[in-house]
Amino acid sequence: MNALIEAARAGEQGRGFSVVAQEVRAVGAEVEILARELETHLSGRIGDLHHSVTAMATHAQSERLVDLALNAIELIDRNLYERTCDVRWWATDAAVVACALAPSQAAVRYASERLGVILNAYTVYLDLWLCDRNGHILATGRPERYPGVIGMSVAGEPWFQEAAALQGGDDYIAANVRQEHRLGGAQVATYAASVRGDGRANGEPLGVLAIHFDWEPQARAIVEGVRVAPEDKARTRVLLVDASRRVLSASDRRGILTETLSLDFQGQTSGVVQESRTETVQAFHRTPGYETYHGLGWYGVIIQGSM
Repeated sequence: MNALIEAARAGEQGRGFSVVAQEVRAVGAEVEILARELETHLSGRIGDLHHSVTAMATHAQSERLVDLALNAIELIDRNLYERTCDVRWWATDAAVVACALAPSQAAVRYASERLGVILNAYTVYLDLWLCDRNGHILATGRPERYPGVIGMSVAGEPWFQEAAALQGGDDYIAANVRQEHRLGGAQVATYAASVRGDGRANGEPLGVLAIHFDWEPQARAIVEGVRVAPEDKARTRVLLVDASRRVLSASDRRGILTETLSLDFQGQTSGVVQESRTETVQAFHRTPGYETYHGLGWYGVIIQGSM
């Protein structure tokens, strides 16, 4: 613009300079247009790139949470698999079989001693109960800690009824986690197997052995031990839930055996749900089972709030 003004002042002598100035102005306008187009194009590309990076990061984090959920449920599965082995093994103990066959005072005393020895070595159990075929408790491993249990009837308990109907000594039942009032209201996972003649898998059924796994501290160690980054712990909840979505264990220790998640698994083995209402990411994985223990349809769940 300044060049055009000077050319006008110069009159005829500045006419050539005016042409040059107009060309420069036109080129400048084109450059400005190109610069704006380039800026618009790059802004769009940068926006697309940012969106892609964000999506990749979100996907990676979601997969990480699913892996953590799987890790939690796998750890408890492997732990509970050992319980299924224990109960079938101990149901063949000679003292247990002898007491179930002929529950004399001496036989009851010796069976209780044997169960006590087992409990001293296997500290993950609260108690072991030997029951007759009618559901009366004949012997326990901790009569001093839980007095009055011997002689009680568990005939109405689903776990006893299922165990009494087992077809052989290689079979077992696994009950869902519950509070057991006979054990001071403790949270237990009960496993039971049939006691059979001569300790043989095909022997005559004589009774039932029930072992009560001390659920709360064992499960808590798993959900609190999941490797969540320190900076994410405050906004992350690690859960074990049953097939009905009832909370069995929680890293924040809230809602245990009382809370039912609204999360719908929709029959999926694993997945991630973005919950807009609560602004949380909810990742889950169904129990894969372990060895001969196929699980009870439980899930590991990770709920993580926004930052």
